[in-house]
Amino acid sequence: MRLRFEIVVSLKDGLLDPQGKAIQGALPTLGWENVSDVRVGKHIELVVEAESEAEARSHVEEMSRTFLSNPVIEDFRVLSSEEASAS
Repeated sequence: MRLRFEIVVSLKDGLLDPQGKAIQGALPTLGWENVSDVRVGKHIELVVEAESEAEARSHVEEMSRTFLSNPVIEDFRVLSSEEASAS
C-alpha cells in the first residue's frame, strides 16, 4: 500500500523565529493589521510504501524524528495520510 503523508516541522515554543518576526513586521504595511504570533516552518509531503498504515506512519515518524527535523530546536507533526495514486 502507498500512502501520502504531510509533515509540518516548526521551531519549538520559546525559540526566536527571525523569519516569523520579519513576516509579522511586513504584514501591516501590506494592509493586514490583525495578524500576530507568526511562526515559519517546513511543510513536507511524501509517499511511503508499506504493508499497513500503522507501519507507514511509524516510518514517517522515525524519518521526522531522525532526519526531517532537528529535535534540539524543532517539533514535528504528521498531519494526514491518504492512499496515494499509483503514478
